[in-house]
Amino acid sequence: MALLTLADAKDQLNITTTAHDTEMQKYVDAAIAKVEEYVGPVDIRSFTERVPAPPYGAPVIALQQTPAVALTSVVPVLTGGHSYAVASLDLDGDTGLVQRLDGGRLRGPLRVTYTAGRTAVPPHYHLAARILVQHLWSTQRGPGRPALGGQDDYSVTEPVRGFGYAVPNRVLELLGPLPPRAG
Repeated sequence: MALLTLADAKDQLNITTTAHDTEMQKYVDAAIAKVEEYVGPVDIRSFTERVPAPPYGAPVIALQQTPAVALTSVVPVLTGGHSYAVASLDLDGDTGLVQRLDGGRLRGPLRVTYTAGRTAVPPHYHLAARILVQHLWSTQRGPGRPALGGQDDYSVTEPVRGFGYAVPNRVLELLGPLPPRAG
């Protein structure tokens, strides 16, 4: 199941024509990217990354994308380096930590290919993506009158975790806890 489809976005916006599909797909793609910036991969897909385990070895290496689902390959970057059979490795999917089952050290640098994402899309992530598309698409309407109280239904009171003002508070609340406020 995808995090958000064009049909989901059109349903959220009550759009029944195909007149804006090409443009709307760009908004869907942007919303998916923004949600995944915050929570990590949602749709399962493959990643390849270079992991700089020291040449003398490390007991564990950390993958960048979590939750990790499965290792595909772990091969050396350098000629003559160690390859590792994925069956001989343990992957902690939540943390992205990889270690040898025999307790030995991983020698690198390594090129690790793996899949990451979620086997099911959490409903609150799906709803957050729908609301974000609705918020982004509202720019197509042009300037409007503010709601009573001076804020619209998509208030963003301050930039959070580098997201600036494009992501409404209600979306951030659906995606998880906000960081503590400074001061």
